[in-house]
Amino acid sequence: MIPQWTLLLAAVAEVAEVAEKGKLFDFDATLPLMAIQFVILVGALNILFYKPLGKVLDDRDEYIRGGLGDAKARLAEAETLTKKYEAELAGTRRESQAVIATAKAEAQKIAAGQIAEIQQTAQVQREQAQAEIDKQKQSAFTALEPQVEALSRQILTKLLGAELVK
Repeated sequence: MIPQWTLLLAAVAEVAEVAEKGKLFDFDATLPLMAIQFVILVGALNILFYKPLGKVLDDRDEYIRGGLGDAKARLAEAETLTKKYEAELAGTRRESQAVIATAKAEAQKIAAGQIAEIQQTAQVQREQAQAEIDKQKQSAFTALEPQVEALSRQILTKLLGAELVK
């Protein structure tokens, strides 16, 4: 039989050979060459891709900020105009309410004056009608008085006789 320690040495030697084949980097002349290639790639990407992309992003950011600033200015101006127009509208409403109140007061004065005039006219007509009625009543009494007197004499004559009534 083969001693165990020989098998162990053979396994270690095999592992060393496999590890030599699967190395990731060789620390010979290829490492600095790969580093130089990486730096050149980064520089080329920076010049060809990142700087133009960064410029486009910066321009876009500047455009957005300019638009926001302009929008804020317009919003402030719109708010100022809104407040101004609201104040003017409130003033106009107050003025219109004052005009309406004045018109109502004048209309009430005119209506009260017309009512008083109509009442006065009605009072004058009532007094004229009463005077006319009194006048007709007086003329009726005046016209009927001789007839009443004649009728009274006739009644007295019939009741008492002609000799007693004179």
